[in-house]
Amino acid sequence: MTPVPDAGAAPEPLGALPVRLPRLPGGPLTWEEHAGVVVVGTGAAGVSVAVEAAAGGADVLVIAKSAIGEGACTPWAQGGLAAVLDPSDTPEAHVADTLEAGAGLCDPAVVAALVASAPGEVVRLATLGGDFDLAHLGLEGGHSARRIVHAGGDASGAEVHRVLAGQLEAAAGSGRLRLQVPTALVDLSLDEDGSCVGVLAARVGRDGRLGLGVVRAGAVVLATGGFGQAYSSTSNPDGLTGDGLAAAARAGAELADLEMVQFHPTLLWQPGARGRRPLVTEALRGAGAVLVDDTGRRVMTGAHPLADLAPRDVVASAMHQKMAATGATHLWLDATGLGRQRLDREFPTVSAACRAAGIDPATDPVPVVPGAHYSCGGVRADLDGATSLPGLWAAGEAAATGLHGANRLASNSLTEGLTAGRRLGRLLAARPPATRPAGWRAAAGGTGVDPAGRDARADAVSRHAGVLRNGEGLEHLLELLAHPGAASGPLDLATLEATNLHAVSTLLAASALTRTESRGCHRRSDHPEARAEWQRRLAVRVEDDRACFSLLPAPTPVGSRR
Repeated sequence: MTPVPDAGAAPEPLGALPVRLPRLPGGPLTWEEHAGVVVVGTGAAGVSVAVEAAAGGADVLVIAKSAIGEGACTPWAQGGLAAVLDPSDTPEAHVADTLEAGAGLCDPAVVAALVASAPGEVVRLATLGGDFDLAHLGLEGGHSARRIVHAGGDASGAEVHRVLAGQLEAAAGSGRLRLQVPTALVDLSLDEDGSCVGVLAARVGRDGRLGLGVVRAGAVVLATGGFGQAYSSTSNPDGLTGDGLAAAARAGAELADLEMVQFHPTLLWQPGARGRRPLVTEALRGAGAVLVDDTGRRVMTGAHPLADLAPRDVVASAMHQKMAATGATHLWLDATGLGRQRLDREFPTVSAACRAAGIDPATDPVPVVPGAHYSCGGVRADLDGATSLPGLWAAGEAAATGLHGANRLASNSLTEGLTAGRRLGRLLAARPPATRPAGWRAAAGGTGVDPAGRDARADAVSRHAGVLRNGEGLEHLLELLAHPGAASGPLDLATLEATNLHAVSTLLAASALTRTESRGCHRRSDHPEARAEWQRRLAVRVEDDRACFSLLPAPTPVGSRR
């Protein structure tokens, strides 16, 4: 790797690491569709793009590999939507809190745009029938004021999903857009100039086998979410396997901030459990619950001025250090002081999940552990969602716009999906792209990655690219990933997901190895301090089996309370 350039310099190459992203097996194309805009994903961002673009007259096709919202994080979100609605709060404070949490890597212009749009989007959802409590705003980690809008206590994401799914189904029922599920994204379709002109996709059969086809489109929008399933413990549903990011990387698009994976401090710990685990919302800590160790001693006292309400990266790191020092498999969240009535009224989802696991949160501390939650990185995109490939756009968690920087501020994600999605939808409607007839240019055929190794790979990623990393572990992880087992037989959904998880895990490890400092949710034991020359975002593009890195321009300097 080359030395780190001066932080004030323009974007410039940083160096490269050898990587291998296996190609997927091909096959005959058995169907074809055409659209002005194809939207991949049915979370908050994807639905917002699709409904807004269709309302403006664009020809929209929506595809997703499972039922509407089923493979997205939106329905599972407990925290709520961050928006300045209290007269005593200010947009400037929301901006400052977001920049503070982002540890110097946020793009202030993007943050300001989100904050300005957020109140209107929340009120709009309410006018569409959303049952949101606008009178009682919540407090979450990293926020200096009460500005979290909830629905059903801790069922905010489910309510957002209900409203958006209704809009999507109404638009499809009236013929304003088309919906094709279950259909999985396989790869991006490129023309001879490298522009994105559609997608290679696959209709998913009940046996998991895929029927390949092509959607020719004037614009492709990736709203496929993150890649929490790359880890052995995550809050993400099973379908979040980095599909959009992997397809973009194979097509040569630029990605950014992949080392910045946010770990939620409090997933429900259960012996032997892996994959998706129930989330224990940090709104509980906002209500007064505290983290304690086996002796009942508070974990966050003295670790940060905000104690249990510190930003997520701080809390997860403190928990990891405590568990490493004591050998504990988990810590405890003591919410018994809130009382049964309040727990059942304000946190029914958490209470039900705990009781299903044999825990009564009204009388007993809840066993919790940090787990992969949210990817601050993704396909590099500007404020409007445009990426480095003409014709390709990204929104929501799949997009790295600079909003979150090195660590996401709690409850900014649902707000981002709504605001960024509608903004992109309006743009595509104002400049409706026409279907381009260019054929699909396939990459060199491959075999894909054997899904039998998925659990072992997730364990390795969790061990070496988790809350705390180091260079030796990351190099070992890259060596393991350099020799994936090849899949056999025709392409099926398990092979597609395993191959995509391998791709994002590889680029995550390479990015984390390249950033030789600790900042936000990227923590390295061998480089424990933040370095001024690294106050720049890290971008990566795959070229000829190399991960080619560059540093993006430094964000406008802002004050920090860190």
